[in-house]
Amino acid sequence: MDGGETLIVTIKKRAQILFAHGARDPRWAAPFQRLQQMTQASLPDVTVALAFLEFMTPSLPDLVKQMVDNDVIEISIVPIFLGRGGHVLRDLPILLDQLRSDYTGLTIKVAEAVGEDAMVLAAIRDYCIKVM
Repeated sequence: MDGGETLIVTIKKRAQILFAHGARDPRWAAPFQRLQQMTQASLPDVTVALAFLEFMTPSLPDLVKQMVDNDVIEISIVPIFLGRGGHVLRDLPILLDQLRSDYTGLTIKVAEAVGEDAMVLAAIRDYCIKVM
C-alpha cells in the first residue's frame, strides 16, 4: 500500500452456544460450565456461552438477543443432550424457527445432540471401561 489506499478489515463475529436442559439445583450446571470454559479456551476467536432450555438462565432466545446486540453474525448451537429426545426433536426446532424469524441477518447452524456423535460415544465407552 502506498499510503493513499485504505485497508478495510472485516472481523467476522462468531459465537457458539452450548445448549443444555437446565435444572433447579445450580450445582447441576458445574460440568457444563467447565465444558464452556474448556471450549472457550480452545476457540479464542469465538464467543462460547451456555444457554438453557428451562430452570436456568440465560434462555436460548435471551442469549441470542444479547449476542445479536453485540454484533454477532454467526452462531453455532450445540445441543448438550445425550440423545434426540423431545427437547431436541420438538422444543429446539420451535425455538430455532422463532430465532430465524426474529434475526433474518443472523446465520444459525445447529449441530447434532452431542450423544449422537460417534466420538462422544467412544469417549463415554472408554470412561465406562476405565471405571470397570
